[in-house]
Amino acid sequence: MSAMGRISIRISGVVQGVGFRPYVYRLACQMGLKGTVQNGPDGVLIEIEGGFPVDFIERLRAGAPPLAQITGVAVEKMTQGSNIYKDFRIIESSQDGGFSTPVSADITVCPDCLRELADPEDRRYLYPFINCTNCGPRYSIVKEIPYDRMNTTMAAFNMCPDCKAEYTDPANRRFHAEPVACPACGPSLSIAPELYGNSSKDNISLAIKELKEGGIIAVKGLGGFHLACDASNGAAVAGLRRRKRRGNKPFALMVRSVTEIKKFCHVSSEEEKKLCSPEGPVVLLRKKDTCSLPPDIAPGNKWFGFMLPYTPLHWLLFNHKESDGMDVLVMTSGNISEEPIVIDNDEAIKKLSDIADRFVLHDREIHARVDDSVVYSSPGGHFSFLRRSRGYAPGRIELGRSGPHVMGAGGDLKNTFTLAKDSMAIVSQHIGDMENPRAHAFYLETLDKLKRLFRVQPEAIAYDMHPAYHSSSLALDLDIPEKIAVQHHHAHIASVLAESGHSGKVIGVVLDGTGYGPDGTLWGGEFLIADALDFKRAAHFKPIPLPGGEAAIKEPWRAAIGLLSSAFSKDEAIALALKAGIAGRYSEEELIKVLGIAKRPELSPLSSGAGRLFEAFSSVLGLVDKNTFEAEAAIALESITEDMEGEYDYYIGGMGALDFSMAFKQAIIEKAAGGRAAAISAKFHNTVALAVAETALRLSSETGIRHIALSGGVFHNRTLLEGVLKRFSKAGGIQVLTNRLVPPGDGGISLGQTLIAREKLVK
Repeated sequence: MSAMGRISIRISGVVQGVGFRPYVYRLACQMGLKGTVQNGPDGVLIEIEGGFPVDFIERLRAGAPPLAQITGVAVEKMTQGSNIYKDFRIIESSQDGGFSTPVSADITVCPDCLRELADPEDRRYLYPFINCTNCGPRYSIVKEIPYDRMNTTMAAFNMCPDCKAEYTDPANRRFHAEPVACPACGPSLSIAPELYGNSSKDNISLAIKELKEGGIIAVKGLGGFHLACDASNGAAVAGLRRRKRRGNKPFALMVRSVTEIKKFCHVSSEEEKKLCSPEGPVVLLRKKDTCSLPPDIAPGNKWFGFMLPYTPLHWLLFNHKESDGMDVLVMTSGNISEEPIVIDNDEAIKKLSDIADRFVLHDREIHARVDDSVVYSSPGGHFSFLRRSRGYAPGRIELGRSGPHVMGAGGDLKNTFTLAKDSMAIVSQHIGDMENPRAHAFYLETLDKLKRLFRVQPEAIAYDMHPAYHSSSLALDLDIPEKIAVQHHHAHIASVLAESGHSGKVIGVVLDGTGYGPDGTLWGGEFLIADALDFKRAAHFKPIPLPGGEAAIKEPWRAAIGLLSSAFSKDEAIALALKAGIAGRYSEEELIKVLGIAKRPELSPLSSGAGRLFEAFSSVLGLVDKNTFEAEAAIALESITEDMEGEYDYYIGGMGALDFSMAFKQAIIEKAAGGRAAAISAKFHNTVALAVAETALRLSSETGIRHIALSGGVFHNRTLLEGVLKRFSKAGGIQVLTNRLVPPGDGGISLGQTLIAREKLVK
């Protein structure tokens, strides 16, 4: 104990809405301290007088609530007098100052609340909106900071005396749990069209009855609506796919427990932890050969996406007394295909009535649309994001050093945007595909929200240099002083640098579908020597013509014809197309027409995209000729791949161009001779992995750069990534950097754009 008069302690990080103030209160009381704790615009503010135990901050960090993330502790001696406080108190929030504290992401319902939910003696028995300081809505309901009830959508509900007593009791786990409520004073469920009853119990019974009878229901959840049906009912699944016009895109699934998931999928201990984590994402899991669920859930895909009930309402659907026999539900985003998730009751009834037979509604407003996050176990020994949203957004990413306020506008597919302030980057939730006008409105409403919550006013915005990107047009229209065009694949590599904190040069390997190159062609299989400020193209996949441009992206068989026509004579290209079976699936007239288009540069842009290469190979094997969703053909190709040795040939041409045309020819000949598609696919994956690793290692040897950064959506392919990493491991002395905090696909490029913009402003 040292006499210091009064001191202030400023705690920064995720420390609001996570039970941090009552934790500080209890700790201070245990230690006999006097003073106050309050929320402030830049974190939690603590004042202590009459001495300061040296172990207070150490204990503060060590025992912090599980959802808290302390990123900074600043201690300052105060000049004002002492003997002001008689005890230790929690006081009202301060709104002085110009900074902000990170808003916590929405969190899954906690075990304590679930126990109360299932207890007939508890006053919140079967109440669908039970929550406490350790769980429930956060980001989806907050309107302003500080995170106090009056600044959330819960301001519409006046607490009853019992809830108020819990809310104001520092010893209670619902102390200042802003969404606290009960059946007497909080939100309530309703059903549309309503058949009977008005209680939550009756409404949940009706929803379950609809599901058991093969119906489709729209459920208002935490960050938006879901569309649900009984996943074991093949007709219901097919009906949902047809009504939603979903193509072959996989549906997400929800079950009551991990035990149920293990009936259908292989689940590692790490995957089980991720399923049960407070973030509660959808986890992609390998299907068992004995899986009895309808294949129409994920056609041509060896992975199922499972999540556990993460709200009390979801939990009740599985644990109600009438739920017996209903073990697995499809739980897919409640939207019209490619539009943002629906959040409003009236909007849901208007837009989803042609899909849903019944609506499960509630009257707690959703202020921020937040779709489910999707993750998978990566060969790199960590989890990677396919989509980063609920449970994670708008979590901050530390950039390692302070800098100006800037923004990264993101790309056109799987869009996110990023705001940077001081030493942190705030990545938005998943926005979606920007060609949809409704995604524009979602983008702007989210931008306005995050700028207010984090007190950010960007002085520069980085955008993709592609002249036709909707996200770039939107960025150029925003009232931000400086505009900075950024090359797509440089942004991918910069996203890895931003996550890792690596400030030097790297050998950057970016494999994706399409990105606009400075030379005006379409890039996508790139080897860059790069840092956060600049890059140089050192090697690339050999460009192939895409007959019909956009048509070849939607119809991979066209890309296959383009590759064959560019590498072989017309007669040999036709012969190989016949051997592959492509000519048998399309008329000779159509085949000759596409071969002709492939020879016309004005109709067939060149692309070095690795994604196009994998999709073309998928068509060669007869798996997918037409994509009904992005990367469908490539996913189908990986799904049939076996763990086998062997490669085909590849060549390195002028300007370091990796040519895989001979691999295509050898694969087609093997297929025509009766070779198994799974073995052929394995050899192709091995060939690309070998070519990528050898090229990157050659560049590393030539430059002396020992850090290799991997990014781009094609690295979602676990078979390919594992093959590349194994070859790097055998080489030794290489430090591999990959995306971990944002997706390697286009959902992560806004973070990279932001880092590049900062570097250009401060250079």
